[in-house]
Amino acid sequence: MARIVLAGEAMLELSRDGSGWRLGFGGDTLNTAIHLARAGCDVAYLTAIGSDPLSADLKTRWRGEGLDTALVLDHPARATGLYAIATDGAGERSFTYWRDSSAAREMFALPAMAGAANAAAGADLFAFSLISLAVLPDAGREALLALAARVRDGGGRVAFDGNYRPRLWADAGEARAWRDRAVALADIGLPTLEDEVLLGAADAAGVARHWQALGCAECVVKLGAAGCRLPDGTIIAPPAVLAPVDTSGAGDAFDAGYLDARLNASPPEVAALCGHALAGWTIMRPGAIPAREG
Repeated sequence: MARIVLAGEAMLELSRDGSGWRLGFGGDTLNTAIHLARAGCDVAYLTAIGSDPLSADLKTRWRGEGLDTALVLDHPARATGLYAIATDGAGERSFTYWRDSSAAREMFALPAMAGAANAAAGADLFAFSLISLAVLPDAGREALLALAARVRDGGGRVAFDGNYRPRLWADAGEARAWRDRAVALADIGLPTLEDEVLLGAADAAGVARHWQALGCAECVVKLGAAGCRLPDGTIIAPPAVLAPVDTSGAGDAFDAGYLDARLNASPPEVAALCGHALAGWTIMRPGAIPAREG
């Protein structure tokens, strides 16, 4: 079984539950990691969280999902980040964040990271996102890219999701520069057209050309409700038109379904349908990582 490691920021999640709020967890690469663990993959998550009881409970819950938490580091002074999620009548989401001093921002400064990075470098697949880079200081960003390079040098593959959140960057130019460096290290690219347009792209074909020119041959552009564009230009639409309950985590779920299928040697067109199926299941339920059923 392939060994998968994802890196990024895990957060506590507040979501509406009737007249009150429900406390859960989320984060783009964490969402993908949980879905992969539920699918039976050997997957670990690389991050830092707090040393408080809420953070300890997170690790317990993640282990219950089948996620390997050996690479989840405990920060002695900082807490886990928090966000609240709200959805409108069409299931579109909006977020309020409390993450400026989250533990994940200092993950690469922790002494235990040296051993964790060595373990992660042996992964068969290493995945991270533009958000993973955005929350780090420059030294941490360099360390994350260096880790991705170590994975490739060791014969593993790298997947990169171009999740762009403008508020996490000084400006779009800074985000583009770090995105391009990450794309150049990626074997599998998973950009979202909406994000890429904010960064200056004109259309999905242009996104694919840019990513492929940087060296990412397998670039799958996510098109929202329209489906996705495969590396050869084929558009794979979702099998059904849905009325979403909550679109949180849709792209992260797609990533999990796609990567799981590709690791099992499915061709891109089949992997895309697997991604659509998992994303479709997710958006018909509340929360970025809906509770398992059955």
